[in-house]
Order: sequence, then structure tokens, then C-alpha cells
Amino acid sequence: MQTLAFGLPRLGEKRQYKILLEKFWSGKLSEQEFHQGMKELEAERLRTYAEKVDVFPACELSFYDPMLDLSVALGVVPERFHAYKGLSQYFEMARGASALEMTKWFNTNYHYLVPEWGGGEQTPNPALIIEKYRTAREKGYSQALPSLIGPYTFLALSKQEGHPLSPSQMEEAVEKLLPTYKELLRLLINEGAEGFLLHEPAFVLDEPPVPLIGYIYHSLAGFPIYVLTYYEGVDFYPRFVELPVRGVGLDFVSNTSNYQALLQYGFPEDKVLIGGIIDGRNVWRADLKAKLREVESLHKHVKKLWLSPSAPLSFLPLTKDPERHIAAPIWERLSFAKEKLEELHVLIRAIRGESEAQRRVEASALLWEDPAFGIHPPTRERLRALKEEDFQRELPYRERSYHQQKALQLPLFPTTTIGSFPQTEDIRATRKNYKEGKLSPEEYKAYIQEKIAEVIRYQEELDLDVLVHGEFERSDMVEFFAEKLEGFAITRQGWVLSYGSRVYRPPIIYGDVWRPASMTVEEITYAQSLTSKPVKGMLTGPVTILNWSYAPPVKTREEVAYEIALAILDEVRDLEAAGIKVIQIDEPAFREGAPLKKRNWADYFRWAVRAFRLASRAKPFTQIHSHMCYSEFESILQYIWEMDFDVISIEASRSKGTLVEEFKRFPHWDRQVGLGVYDIHSPAIPTREAIEQVIEAARRALPDTLLWVNPDCGLKTRRWEEVRPALKHMVEAAKNIRNRIPSAK
Repeated sequence: MQTLAFGLPRLGEKRQYKILLEKFWSGKLSEQEFHQGMKELEAERLRTYAEKVDVFPACELSFYDPMLDLSVALGVVPERFHAYKGLSQYFEMARGASALEMTKWFNTNYHYLVPEWGGGEQTPNPALIIEKYRTAREKGYSQALPSLIGPYTFLALSKQEGHPLSPSQMEEAVEKLLPTYKELLRLLINEGAEGFLLHEPAFVLDEPPVPLIGYIYHSLAGFPIYVLTYYEGVDFYPRFVELPVRGVGLDFVSNTSNYQALLQYGFPEDKVLIGGIIDGRNVWRADLKAKLREVESLHKHVKKLWLSPSAPLSFLPLTKDPERHIAAPIWERLSFAKEKLEELHVLIRAIRGESEAQRRVEASALLWEDPAFGIHPPTRERLRALKEEDFQRELPYRERSYHQQKALQLPLFPTTTIGSFPQTEDIRATRKNYKEGKLSPEEYKAYIQEKIAEVIRYQEELDLDVLVHGEFERSDMVEFFAEKLEGFAITRQGWVLSYGSRVYRPPIIYGDVWRPASMTVEEITYAQSLTSKPVKGMLTGPVTILNWSYAPPVKTREEVAYEIALAILDEVRDLEAAGIKVIQIDEPAFREGAPLKKRNWADYFRWAVRAFRLASRAKPFTQIHSHMCYSEFESILQYIWEMDFDVISIEASRSKGTLVEEFKRFPHWDRQVGLGVYDIHSPAIPTREAIEQVIEAARRALPDTLLWVNPDCGLKTRRWEEVRPALKHMVEAAKNIRNRIPSAK
């Protein structure tokens, strides 16, 4: 029996990953210096693995995204990008003016770059991956196996002309892919690779094409492959475990079906079962005594067993060591990525008979004997008292929209932004000084009001139609609210990667969630006092706060979602009482939290929709906006419509407007849609003509009266020198089209 771990967070103890990327992008590092820095970070990661587990990945440290790495290595590079000549083209594909589409990785908050087929694939360039593997070999880690996205998952997440590959396109792509994929594996074997970790999370999706998967892996039968699946159970278990590979990985935390299938069908004696028994996606430490019983149960049915996390550890902070400010009863129960490695280490040592490890296994169970803390009886009473009418707006949408337009008097194609404006170094430094006590509350308040006044003046000069206050007081759209709500613990260094160098700190929900005081009213009403134009109240929705936090181990997600919704509802009512007529309740993680099996969607979307409706139960005259971005929404438009907002903002730039077409096909879509007309994740400045093309494409799908114009996400991560011309072009594009419509003049 051995241990395997994978997905260790890329950031590094001191966020070296983020620093290296941003210095390279700003020209402060040469390409050689960048490569050397990444090589040193990879060596640190390999050392961390080697200290705790028996087998671990090499080639895992991507420079931006593993799907992009494989696209370059296999030559799946669209014609619009020049032939590969180094990192300039790599980052052009990631964040350039015509970057690849970006969307969520399964049901996580990580964003991957979507491979494009059918555009004249280019020459394979495996050097990017080969060089990374050489780092492991140079350090003497023969137990480090090259880690790659598996061929089926790569194809299942690819697109052609903006759409997932059809069965015939998939078969055609397989024939193009397999020769180059085999060559990549051969090159790695030549470098000394003794096996491969191929990640195939797409195996857990609904109705995967089992014959095609069989064809792929029989074509790779000569290679020493271990296939990893996670996030859910594998529905074709009997065929899966018979694939001609050395070992298969199964997640035994997120589901019970994998274990039931193992009991029913058995497991081949000649293969390794990589049993995912340590929760790789939540921060609560394991009851190792219970885990030991699980291992004993598995070992009765499996001859060759490796123990592993249930999923990549990349969705956890690196270590809990810097978080000792968190109350001891909570801190003691936490386990981040490094602690998960330690749990595997202790477990395997206990199994091997080490007495000290066996004592630690016994002691771990005691932590969970009395986890009842953070109870708030008034919140529990509010939940019990909820009635069906608490989940309904007072008037249907058509009546509400009439009253709202009468009050707001907005033109066709009203322009707005998603909420945040650039968080400059000065703003971040001032917030840091305030948190460290170097600024008084009065000084900090004056500074924030000055920034709000500046951004209101700027938006008025730009002639946006609905303004925002800029969110300068907010570090993160979830963390900001978590800091003001009870029932949350906030980390100091608990960073998790979202995409590129973008990181966030997921809060930890440990108890009942409730709002002790208003959270946003002061800043929003101050902004509104400076202008006659409407200013949006900016809130984060209950489903997103839940999905971008670590959920408590002893309550249902539905219960927690309703607790958060009641807290947001209290804020909505306070904003209304203060005269705010437009309130945006963002739900970018609404789709993300959905189960991967569509057969399980109904229950999730039932309570997710109800949580949003509970939080947004505003007066009919209050216009409720929501915002979603970078997810596959096409299949859930019915659930989105049921949320009963008035306006929804979506991404419409990287997806080339294909999502807008889905609204056209929706039989009774009648809500207003804010078009994300340009990609804020790229530093490229959109032209007015390009924005007009997006708007015109949307006009072919939806009535003019339903269309808003906005960026596709918040502007916090962009620089002012990018934001100013981009928004100028956006407003000009909206006005140009408005002026071409006689009825709009």
C-alpha cells in the first residue's frame, strides 16, 4: 500500500507564482528569469510532496493553465495565433486580444482555457511539458510521474466554432490527437518517466461515449498509465476498471456510487486502485479513525491499493499555519493542502504499524465529538418561520418592469458596469494600513469617500446611464461580506487560484450565518448623494457566497444558503429604505455549484433558485440585477429564468456571442440581458467597432428593449489606462447604435 497526492496549489508559500507571472507580464523579468523562477518553485513543490507521500506528479506546475499547456504541446492552436516561439504566443492565447474562451472547470471556481479545434492545428510543441519533467528528474525524484490532462477530458472540454464537439467531430479529433499524444508520452519515457498520471474527470459526466474511451485507451495500451477520476462517481465502472491501464483513481468522498460499484463488480487483481478517501475539496480535517475503517473495508476487495485525496488539492489554501488568529476550536479542525498530505502520511504510517501514528489516528476522532459551535437561535427561528410567499416577488416581471422604467427613465441599450473599478496599489496599501491600525476609521472613511466621489464624477463625464460606487472598500466580493457576517472565519494567507495570477481567499463557514448590522448602505448612499443618476447597490448573492466559501461539515448546503439569503435580504431592505432604486445581487457561482450528474440537478437548483428569490424579495419598484460569468449556462436557462431577477449580465465576448443565441432559443425569455461586450480578463483594449459587432449580434437574438451594454465582469483587476479607453468605446458603441434607431432618438 502506498500514498499518492496531486494538485498541490501552484501559488507557493510566499505567492511566488503570482509574483513571477505579474513581473514577467510587466516586463520586470526576462523569459529566462521567469523560467528559472518557475523551476525553483517546482523544486519546492516536489520537495513538499516527497516529504509526505510515496508517489506524486511532475509537470504539474502550469505557467497559466494545464489545458493550455496541452493545447500547445499537441499543436491544437488556432490559425489566428502565430507559430509557437515561446511565452509571447502562450500568453497571447491566454490573455491577448483574441484569447481562447475561458470557462469554469467542472463544478469549481477555477477557469480553464477552452481548446479550439477546426482552425488549422499547428505543429506540436511538447518542449513546454518536457522541460518541466526534467526538473523532477534533475532533483532525483523518480517517483514523480508526469501529470497530464487525459485525452478524453481534453476533447470533451474542447470546442469547434464555439460549440462542444459533436460525436463525429470528436471521432475526427481523436484520430488527429492520438498520434501526437502518444509521441508526447514517448518523449517523456525517453526522459525517464516510469508512469503517467492522466486526469480524466470528464469520465464522471453524464453518458460519456464508452466505446470511444475504450478506443482511446486501447490505443495507449503500451504505456504505463494511471487514470485519475474525481468530483463524482463513474457510471461505467465495469468498463472503466477493465481499461488496459496500470491503475485507476476513484473518488470515495463526493459520492457513494463508486464504493457500491466496487462491491457489486469487484476490482481486477492486476490493477492498482487509487482510493480518494481524504476530502480534497473542503478544509475540515478528517476523522482518521473513521478513514482507517474505510481503508480496511476497501482492502478486503482490492489487492493493490494506494491512498490519495478525493480530488486535486488545488482548491485549498496551501497551509493553515499562518491562520492561528482563527479561534482554536475552529483552527484545530482545519486541514489545508499541506495538512491533507500529513493526513495521508499519518494514515499510511498507522497502517504500517507505527505506534505514534496510531495514537494520532485515535486522537483525530476526538475533535469531532462536539462540533456544535456558532449557534444563533434567532436565525434558526427565522428559518423555521419561512413561508412560500417569502420566496416570491410581489408583482410579476412584466408589471415590475413597467414601474421600474417609469421611475428610472433609461434609454435603449442602457450602459453600466458590473460594479468594481481598478483597485490600484494605493487603494490596496491604504486598506492594508487601515487593517493594521495605521489609519483611524475616520481617515479610512474619508479616503474611501474621496475615491467614490472621483469614480462618480468619472462615470458622469463618461455618460454611463447607471452608475456604481466602485467597491474601493472591498477586497473581494465574497470575503467582504463574510467579514461583516457572523458564522464565518477569515484567513490571512488562505489564497486559492481562480485563473492566471488571480487569487481569492474563500471564507470558512463554521456556524449559523447572520447579519449583525448593515454592510453596504453607508458607501452606496454616499455615492447616490453625489449624482442624480441611479447608483446600483452592490451585493453578492447567497449561492455564490456559499459556493465560494468552505461549507460547514455538519449542516446541509440548502440550510446555509437560506441563512445567507436572509442576511442579504436584510441588506436589500435597508438599501431600499435609503432610497436605492437599483440593486445588483451577483451570482457568478450559481452554475458552478450544480452537481455534475444532471439527474441530481433538480434538487440543487430548487434550493439555489429559492435562496436567490429569498434574498432578492425587493419591492416591485426596485430593479434587481444579477451577474453571471464564465460558465456553461446554455443548459440551465430555465433555472436562471426562475430566479426572477429583472436584469442579468453575462459574458458575451470570449464566447463570441454564442450564449446570446441560446436566449433566442429559450421559448419564453422576457428578462433584460446585460451584454458583456468586452473581455476584462485581457489587457487588450476593445475597439468601438468590435463592441458594436457584439451588440448587433445580440440584436439579432433579442429585442432592443431587453438589451443592456456592459463589460463582462468587474474592473477591479484592470489598470485605469486600460479601463478608460475601453469604457469610452463601449459608451460610444451603445450611443452609435441607439442613434441609428429612429424610435430611440
